[in-house]
Amino acid sequence: MRRLMLLRHAKTESEAPSGRDRDRRLDERGLRDAAEIGGWIGRNPPFPDAIMVSPAVRAHQTWDLAWAAMKGLAPKPHVELVPDLYGAEPTQLLETIRMAAVSDPKRLMLVGHNPGMHELAMMLAGSGDAAGRKALADNLPTSGLVILDFDTGDWGHVGFRRGRLVQFVSPKLLRQT
Repeated sequence: MRRLMLLRHAKTESEAPSGRDRDRRLDERGLRDAAEIGGWIGRNPPFPDAIMVSPAVRAHQTWDLAWAAMKGLAPKPHVELVPDLYGAEPTQLLETIRMAAVSDPKRLMLVGHNPGMHELAMMLAGSGDAAGRKALADNLPTSGLVILDFDTGDWGHVGFRRGRLVQFVSPKLLRQT
């Protein structure tokens, strides 16, 4: 069994002072939401063994805040900045996931961006939580987290429609429960 967690970065400023998209930082809501989703992850094991993070400022800020909220609740995972996650389409993201076979974590998290992350989640989820799939069909919001399980022992066998959606959660959904 392999578990994949897809975390979209938290809410950001509309423009970075540098004018570069990669430099956009989290806004106040994003700072709160990243910590909130990290706290949720920390209270809901199993935890990721390895994290692949986009090099965009907003993505690694999201991970840093999420980790700070789960520190002490979860063992420290291996974290890697992966340039290929920035602006990636679903097929590129799937190839990045399959490359995890080298280090072979049982639970992998990607911290990245839409539209690729949302499209990937929809393409991977072949079964599972029907209500979650319906909610996810609309959007993968900022700080949204998708958890998928794959009935395989090898990341190389992860593929479209082979995942079972375990859960879809976001700070907004957490506030509604």
